[in-house]
Amino acid sequence: MNTVIETRDLTKKFGDFTAVDHIGFSVAKGEIFGFLGANGAGKTTAMRMLCGLSKPTSGQGLVAGYDIAKQSEQVKKNIGYMSQKFSLYEDLRVGENMRLYAGIYGVKDKLINPKIDETLAQLGLSAEKNTLVKELPLGWKQKLAFSVAIFHEPQIVFLDEPTGGVDPITRRQFWELIYEAAGRGITIFVTTHYMDEAEYCNRVSIMVDGRIDALDTPANLRKQFQAENMDEVFRKLARKAVRS
Repeated sequence: MNTVIETRDLTKKFGDFTAVDHIGFSVAKGEIFGFLGANGAGKTTAMRMLCGLSKPTSGQGLVAGYDIAKQSEQVKKNIGYMSQKFSLYEDLRVGENMRLYAGIYGVKDKLINPKIDETLAQLGLSAEKNTLVKELPLGWKQKLAFSVAIFHEPQIVFLDEPTGGVDPITRRQFWELIYEAAGRGITIFVTTHYMDEAEYCNRVSIMVDGRIDALDTPANLRKQFQAENMDEVFRKLARKAVRS
């Protein structure tokens, strides 16, 4: 297995509070890995460490082969990131956003314009190249933000609740983009509150009170917890949470 994310006893404390408590897991190249947990479970803190944005208190983490504590800048160069609030500039045009991020990600100048045109064509947004982002429907913004996050073909893309607030049809279209990216070898690390989306992942981990309480394929988790779906699995585990 070609591993692109690996953690061992990864821990983050804030004073006496342990937000992430000795978690360990690995993620393979091209895998769609669901990282689930109720609010306060520690998943956002863990993701920030994996993205090189926060140093662990103890333990180890390797992302794209780089130490998250000692080589955070190298980590950032090899990942893409899309937040729940999507990181597009509302007052810039679609093409301007893409050009800006291409420059930030270090894409060579001569490749940027052809890549923008190719990406917009794939999204069916060629006619919106000169449209201000704030004028786009939410679903279009989400798909555009994802395409911007993988514009530089990173090894891994971190998606923090990327489909929040969009309708079911748009969510399905968004997941088609995810599958396409995974098919090209990009590893997808995704958090979501929609348990039907957990079913689309190759494997799922579920955090409770800073620890990973379950990690397996959706089918195996349903079997293990004698559940009809991932929502039932999640609820059974979430009931064990002490902190809120």
